[in-house]
Amino acid sequence: MIADQYEALKAAVEGNWATQVAWLQRLVRFPSVRGAETECQDWLCAEFKGRGWEIDRYTLADVDLQSVPGYAPMVDVEQDQSVQVVATVPSGNPGGRSLILQGHVDVVPAGPEALWTEPPFGGVVRNGWLFGRGAQDMKTGISALVFALDAIEACGFRLNAPVYLQTVTEEESTGNGALSTLVRGYRADCCLIPEPTNNTITRAQSGAIWFRLCVRGKPVHVARAQSGSNAILSTYALIKALQELTAELNDAAKANPWFGDIPDPIKFNVGVIKGGDWASSTPSWCHADCRIGLLPGQSVQQIRDAVTDCVRRASRADPFLAEHPAEIVWNGFIADAAVLKPGSEAERILSAAHRSVFATSMAERLSTAVNDTRYYTLHQRIPALCYGPAGKGMHGFDERADLENLKKTTLVIASFIADWCGIGSSPSQE
Repeated sequence: MIADQYEALKAAVEGNWATQVAWLQRLVRFPSVRGAETECQDWLCAEFKGRGWEIDRYTLADVDLQSVPGYAPMVDVEQDQSVQVVATVPSGNPGGRSLILQGHVDVVPAGPEALWTEPPFGGVVRNGWLFGRGAQDMKTGISALVFALDAIEACGFRLNAPVYLQTVTEEESTGNGALSTLVRGYRADCCLIPEPTNNTITRAQSGAIWFRLCVRGKPVHVARAQSGSNAILSTYALIKALQELTAELNDAAKANPWFGDIPDPIKFNVGVIKGGDWASSTPSWCHADCRIGLLPGQSVQQIRDAVTDCVRRASRADPFLAEHPAEIVWNGFIADAAVLKPGSEAERILSAAHRSVFATSMAERLSTAVNDTRYYTLHQRIPALCYGPAGKGMHGFDERADLENLKKTTLVIASFIADWCGIGSSPSQE
């Protein structure tokens, strides 16, 4: 990018900055947890329409996903509750490279509000930080996409290839929102997803598998507890066995070419546990929702088999479970690990844009969590760049976005879009 164009974009980002912060505050104030994203998505539809972009609004019920590789069974949310939005930004002279820009609006639950310093959906700005659930993960990134495009428009530039701005759901649980856009037919030469990477490029990401342990017990009065079976305690024994399995997998992971130097890259988590009906009865049931990771070079089926075998072996030590084995329900994430191969032209252009703004080389990271770029890396074989702004508290209390960093990241993304797609003058500037 020539110096005059870069300076024009920089001035445009600065000129829109107050508007961008207020826009992000409004976006964070939508409590868009799973199944409740519609109001947020409809607001974004109106925002995109007001910019003259063509809108495709649909739900997951409008797309046949079940037979598509990468589909994951939904968890406690109906498909018609999950709204997706794709905005097509018009292009000018043909000949440039097309681009998908994508962000997710679904956020994880906020937890007890009393443990937040600021209201979780208040969008409060204090000391250069914007607080709120989803502020960092990843509504900040969505604002960077929108206002990067606004900066290009404010400069009178016209993109030489189409851009598809996609706001999706289900990123935190299945990935079906991103997958649906591919089934819907959207394709491009490159994809950029500005997850909160602190301005690093994600070189590799682990996969993830969700499952529910459904454990039964024999209910008796607590006075005769020794004659019954406690499903909750049995579940804890299975969890301990799965923790031991995870330690074995992490020991083997030391030989992994990507994650070998990362301590314990395979993460196991028990996120939800429910069980029992009465404090004075041994519980007859317990459900535990779990998540386990996998690394490049491992298959989903390989890890599923390891989990199944672990639960089966641990059940044999429990007299009741030996006769009434626990059930494993595979729901939610069935996500493969993925690697972004270095050396693409898209990465080179993003790296140059990063250097122009931050005056440093763009570092890379290895992620022990998943993001939606895997669909483009694994299924479309296009460069899929996960690069975005900084923040703190992701999935925790007092989640917040670094506003000064967001401004710089917005300029990086604007520069990248302009260089990747190519720009000319808009008709009003000619």
